[in-house]
Amino acid sequence: MIVAIGTDHGGFALKERVLRAVAEAGHEPFDCGAMTLQPGDDYPDYAERVANAVNSGRAARGVLICGSGVGISIAANKFAGIRAAICHDTYAARQGVEDDAMNVLCLGGRVIGPELAVELVREFLGAEFKAFDRYERRLRKVQRFEQGPSAG
Repeated sequence: MIVAIGTDHGGFALKERVLRAVAEAGHEPFDCGAMTLQPGDDYPDYAERVANAVNSGRAARGVLICGSGVGISIAANKFAGIRAAICHDTYAARQGVEDDAMNVLCLGGRVIGPELAVELVREFLGAEFKAFDRYERRLRKVQRFEQGPSAG
């Protein structure tokens, strides 16, 4: 599976370790930047790059990293088809995929360390959506929200 990875300055220190974790898990990392540490860069730019990679089919999933994970998660969730969540524990990283079809993992580079980041990436990439009736029904409801207020 190809996994798009993007980070602003707040998550840049974790990026190389996350790229390596994706490869170690048997997947292909797709680096969406930042390519160098840029203290004035903006997380929405990287959220857009990863969201576009996932939505275009260039990548199956994405990992986004900013300082807290909050801003980049908010930005990513503005894109139709993206289901992004901040996960700072392995249960949420796996369950988000299995129950909620999460396709973008968001991490806080100033909140977690590199070893936990690796564990979270492994859980996220090792999980598959469980297409139980109730999960499918919930996913369809969430997808309707993307069509605007009158659709929900």
